[in-house]
Amino acid sequence: MNIKEKIVAFMKEEAYKPLTLNELLESMEVEGNMKKELLKTLNELEDEGKIIFTRSKRYGIPEKMNLVLGTLEGHQKGYAFLRPDNKELQDIFISPTDMNGAMNGDRVIVRPMKSSEDLKSPEGKVIRIIERANIFVIGTFQKSKHFGFVVPDDKRISYDIFIPREEFRNAQSNNKVSVKITEWPVNRKNPEGKIVDIIGDNEDTLTHIEAVLLAKKVRQKFPEEVIKEAKRVSSEGIHEEELKRRKDLRDLSIITIDGIDAKDLDDAVYAEKTNDNEYKLGVYIADVTHYVKEDRKLDKEALKRATSIYLSDRVIPMLPKELSNGVCSLNPNEDKLALSVEMTINNEGKVTDYEIFESIIRNHYRMTYSDVSEILENNDKELSDKYSKIVPMLKVMEELSLILRRKREVRGSIDFDFDETKIITDEKGKAIDVTKYERRVSNKMIEEFMLACNETIAEHYFWLNIPFVYRVHEEPKEEKMYEFEKFVHNLGYTLKGSQDIHPKELQQLLLKIKGTKEESLINTMMLRSLSKAIYAPQSSPHFGLAAKYYCHFTSPIRRYPDLQIHRIIKDQIKGNITQNEINRLAERTDAVAEQSSKMERVADEVERETNKIKIAEYMSDKIGDEYEGVISGVTSFGIFVELYNTVEGLVHISNMIDDFYIYDNEKKELLGQGNRKIYKIGDKVNIKVSNVSIAKAEIDFVLI
Repeated sequence: MNIKEKIVAFMKEEAYKPLTLNELLESMEVEGNMKKELLKTLNELEDEGKIIFTRSKRYGIPEKMNLVLGTLEGHQKGYAFLRPDNKELQDIFISPTDMNGAMNGDRVIVRPMKSSEDLKSPEGKVIRIIERANIFVIGTFQKSKHFGFVVPDDKRISYDIFIPREEFRNAQSNNKVSVKITEWPVNRKNPEGKIVDIIGDNEDTLTHIEAVLLAKKVRQKFPEEVIKEAKRVSSEGIHEEELKRRKDLRDLSIITIDGIDAKDLDDAVYAEKTNDNEYKLGVYIADVTHYVKEDRKLDKEALKRATSIYLSDRVIPMLPKELSNGVCSLNPNEDKLALSVEMTINNEGKVTDYEIFESIIRNHYRMTYSDVSEILENNDKELSDKYSKIVPMLKVMEELSLILRRKREVRGSIDFDFDETKIITDEKGKAIDVTKYERRVSNKMIEEFMLACNETIAEHYFWLNIPFVYRVHEEPKEEKMYEFEKFVHNLGYTLKGSQDIHPKELQQLLLKIKGTKEESLINTMMLRSLSKAIYAPQSSPHFGLAAKYYCHFTSPIRRYPDLQIHRIIKDQIKGNITQNEINRLAERTDAVAEQSSKMERVADEVERETNKIKIAEYMSDKIGDEYEGVISGVTSFGIFVELYNTVEGLVHISNMIDDFYIYDNEKKELLGQGNRKIYKIGDKVNIKVSNVSIAKAEIDFVLI
């Protein structure tokens, strides 16, 4: 236990009462020469919000002083909610007058003030700001003769930022800018700042994409020393002794199946039917850890990123292209190092035996999802002739994947069938089409193989009882399930109790609604009712997959957790896991899980926000065009309509001028007071595109 932990543990003791510095020195029996060191540690703990130094000059911990530490989630109207670090505590409402100059995302200490039966959440007041989240803010600059201001893109920041004339840096009105805050808000006075970067013009799509990346602090360029290391390790080649100690599978008909544009191929597969009752499935994953050694520059940069981010027109990779598209990628007809799992699977889809080992492989065919699907779904003659050597194996793969899928369905694994959006861009990155992304037989096949492999690895390392990084998905919260149960009841469906719900119950509901008008809505509402899957150093069941053990092992080129567990697996295979290593790994896996979960959320937000901008760009020259669509959402301010190609727009209630419409929250529908017309989810409507804002990533429709 280090000095910081000792101090906090001492203050958490039941008998502890807030002490002055001298009383603390006496109680902890600190020698004279250590006083300076203790004072420095106390200041650090205070900066971190772990302890409080009161006005009466006494030290204590927040929870013993009726204070709560957490992160603020702001609202454009000026109020906020404190999300406490202690997850057992309720969120606390902070009114605009009690914000004390704090802003969205700040880490703060709050004093709860009043709690009432009538209030959805207790109220509180910010008494101290521990850490500022918004030193730099992205927004749109507006200037007048003597001063300017920046309107933040993030609506959760309720202040415009005042810019003195001398800090304009030649920015013009409607420029998208990055501003550094120089003075924080006090007594409802706006923050003040200076422009540090002009991102571009507000009319340009690329400006908005860049603004999202800057706002989310996405690392777009690799530092020079990281590129140098990548070039050096990728040019080394495979040493003879490395070949000798690995299992040589270069003669096996191993193949990859990926999207046509994919350049980072990290998983390859092989399958055969060994007898009437059994299959052999091989999953071969790029051995990235051979090139990316822990704590070197490449590795530290990869952990900061923790995931690749896929935009419609480019990839922001976790590893430099020399590795991600080069030496690590399982490119066709090249010898590659792999970490492999070969499984024996019976007719019920149960893995009866398996082996995990290091290998050298060769990708004999670089297949695409569309080609494999054409062969399996339509017996395409030209493609079947071209790939005649592996067509029998592809058919075995399809057979095995259906067995694995059936096994998952029986245990209750939830399969959402959302229409994914595919944005097609030209060579300049401009959106030229938006379509549905098809999940065909080959996509589902590879999905099943990766799931089986990930489960096998997770269970194996769970029973070895060594530190690991698991993928966990908690059971949904009872109150969320209760709300969801009420919601589906209004649509004529039932769930057997919201307490301790089994995933099978939700899976059955998805089967019932397949092909109905409500399918998309219920899918969406169910997804919102579930917890978010995260990475964790301890194993717990994956609710959505109805799996006891799960991890991510199959994508080390683009996900850091996979890279981390590859290292653990290789050390275990080589017998290098000592007690000291177990202690070190316990800390390491905890840090990796937390960072990876955090950066996955960032990547999801970036992909979602940039896709909305690109879709608005695609629709910007279609004003006046008419389409048929389906109502995908109903709110008090209007209806959302989704077109066949997944583009969604809003018909605002102010444009529904044929009647006065009232919103029914229980039934999620709008009812006309005069004509009794009802607009509800799943109804087909005809619309005209009335307005598109690329800057706001919004599309407006009117009903025809």
